[in-house]
Amino acid sequence: MPEKPRQIIAIGGGGFYRDAENLALEKYVIQQTGVESPRVAFVPTASGEPDHYVASFYAAFLKLGCRPSVLTFFKRTPELRSFLLDQDVIYVGGGNTKTLLAVWRDWGVIEILREAWETGVVLTGVSAGAICWFEQGLTDSFSDALRPLACLGFLPGSCCPHYDGEPQRRPSYHRLLAGGEISAGIAIEDWTAVHSQGVEISRVVASRNGARAYSLRSVYGSVQEVPLPVEYLR
Repeated sequence: MPEKPRQIIAIGGGGFYRDAENLALEKYVIQQTGVESPRVAFVPTASGEPDHYVASFYAAFLKLGCRPSVLTFFKRTPELRSFLLDQDVIYVGGGNTKTLLAVWRDWGVIEILREAWETGVVLTGVSAGAICWFEQGLTDSFSDALRPLACLGFLPGSCCPHYDGEPQRRPSYHRLLAGGEISAGIAIEDWTAVHSQGVEISRVVASRNGARAYSLRSVYGSVQEVPLPVEYLR
């Protein structure tokens, strides 16, 4: 049997919690497993595991024919390695990325996530659950301003979610890039997902017309923003 590819699907915003009727991105994610009824674990650490977020997850992924479960850290926590490696998809929810990473480090879960990725479990997530996989992310974890944050480094460069959904995202990302405070990377609009196989982008998909993703870098203090080719899902 051929080895499964390493896959990360970073979603800029939107998704099942924002619109329970538009599950095209979620359907795309589970299709990448090649499994008829995939096991999908939701990790809502960044938002403190609220019941309404968990309920929305179950409703969406049961509707898609999955076998859903939830990994909790603020309640009873299962044996992490066996739980995570038994999944086909690990879906990380949005919220406070800095807190998310601190909890994960304290529980020793980061190397397990890397092992899951390397053995073919599809890693995905929205907002905080998108930027956490990169070397850096543009985060709103702090109340005063959007800031760069060192993340897991599974994928190279930086990532900015909600590029069109929050008015300060684009100017903040440009300013930090121009000033050398954050590395070159990608910006993802809401309802858009950037699919990486290995550490290279293989595909960009979106579930709303006009949604995009971009590659950005600074050249002599001037920011270059290049739209990435996108496929619109039905």
